[in-house]
Amino acid sequence: MQNLITAVIDFFYPPFKRVMPLQTFRYAACGGGNVLLDISLYFITYNFILQKQALHLGVIAIKPHVAAFLMSLAITIPVGFLLSRYIVWTASEVRGRVQLFRYILVVLVNILLNYFFIKLFVEMLHFYPTIAKVCTTAIVIIFSYLSQKHFTFKVGGSNVN
Repeated sequence: MQNLITAVIDFFYPPFKRVMPLQTFRYAACGGGNVLLDISLYFITYNFILQKQALHLGVIAIKPHVAAFLMSLAITIPVGFLLSRYIVWTASEVRGRVQLFRYILVVLVNILLNYFFIKLFVEMLHFYPTIAKVCTTAIVIIFSYLSQKHFTFKVGGSNVN
């Protein structure tokens, strides 16, 4: 499966060769695919599984938009990690469990950054929400790429725990 996914992604790389390195293209392709999966899962979960109703867990009830978000994360975090580990950052010598822990840390920081920047741009700087989301997404993508490259899936160095 790894070879098939890599071959498909690499097939589409030549037109982008002058613009970005192969690893960056693989990151964009895997990340973009995972975002599409996330949005699809969110839509299906919110509309058809939860049917726009709160998820009642006995003691608490979770609003449907939050429950759908959490349910889609339960799938896209492992998928994103596996794509990153086996397609994008294959040269990393950091152990898998350390990579997974670091990956989840970066995802949690990404969630906080999304929340912070959306609030900043919309509520304090009075950006139109869609423009705020685009700006926020650009910031989070750059942060995530650099974090995954230099922290989660670091190559070389003394962090080979």
